Amino acid sequence: MITIQIKAGREKSALHRHPWLFSGSLAPYDKEPAAGETVRVLGQDGRFLGWAAWSGESQIRLRFWSFDERDTINAAFFKARLARAIAGRKSLAAAGNAARLVHGESDGLPGLVVDQYGDVLVVQLLSVGPEAWRDAIFDALQELTGAKAIFERSDADVRELEGLAARNGLVRGKLPAAVDIQECGLNYRVDVEAGQKTGFYLDQRANRRRIGELAKDAEVLNCFCYTGGFSLAALKGGAKSVESVDSSAEALEAARVNLSLNQLDGSRMEWVEADVFQYLRLLRDKGKSYDLIILDPPKFAPTAHHVERAARAYKDINLWALKLLRPGGLLATFTCSGGMSADLFQKIIAGSAWDAKAEAQVVERFTADSDHPISLNFPEGDYLKGLLVRKVA
Repeated sequence: MITIQIKAGREKSALHRHPWLFSGSLAPYDKEPAAGETVRVLGQDGRFLGWAAWSGESQIRLRFWSFDERDTINAAFFKARLARAIAGRKSLAAAGNAARLVHGESDGLPGLVVDQYGDVLVVQLLSVGPEAWRDAIFDALQELTGAKAIFERSDADVRELEGLAARNGLVRGKLPAAVDIQECGLNYRVDVEAGQKTGFYLDQRANRRRIGELAKDAEVLNCFCYTGGFSLAALKGGAKSVESVDSSAEALEAARVNLSLNQLDGSRMEWVEADVFQYLRLLRDKGKSYDLIILDPPKFAPTAHHVERAARAYKDINLWALKLLRPGGLLATFTCSGGMSADLFQKIIAGSAWDAKAEAQVVERFTADSDHPISLNFPEGDYLKGLLVRKVA
């Protein structure tokens, strides 16, 4: 096994069990490990720091599997880690039959995401570490869950940074004709083959439930509605009307299918295919107003490098939303951008309120549901942030 040493003074993150080490932290080495190969990581003083997967293409050169010298990184190790992660989701069974079973670094499995939709698992291998152990991971998942099908969605852009090509396809079993799930009393159809992420935004489960509680008798505007998750939750919660906007005709058609799967009054729902940025201005020109507005846009800032441009986009949509909100109304606004800190996001919303000449208060904060845990040693995992803002005047 190849040994990699860390430069003197660069051991702090590993000693604090952060799962990443960047290329600049490494001392010169004699032999280049293979992509995904497990290496022994030592400090400059020779002390053991951990077992890690090597990625020669990425700036994140090492991703730690374990910080325990007694561990052996083999198929049994991955089965045990997967079993531990799956066991941690048992409490979510009452919420429905869909959950995130593995959440990458926060479950001690960097670069691995596993979502369960009934009897179907959707897996993302996002770095060379899990790629090297793909067969062992798929075998263990099928054994531990009894899944009838495992579908791989390793098609995220981050794989390019690892020197990996996109991969999308069935790896175990047979997909059913339709993948339908239940969540908090609602039915949804999931497109595991081509939908966003792994087909559905499981991280918003608790927030959809909360929107349902807030929507009673409200006139609701849901922007970037995708396949209608928040829209259906609001309608089920007793909204007077729900106007749902997305630029994708395919997403809106999927949302209509989801509506048809539920015993809800479709006459209170309106679907609008439009660019949200332009449509918000159009609504203002028409003098429209709402009691509850939901802004759940796509990832504007995947990294800190994109934050400045993203800040302008977030400010724009929130400014117009606040203009459209009635006094006493609520704005549920989100960012899923990992490069956007919670503090900066709140400052952007404050700037939007200032420009909209609105007095507003933060009354609640949103985050991902509990099947998307955040390791205390990996704050970068806190990617989904949201605010519930009340417009006072």
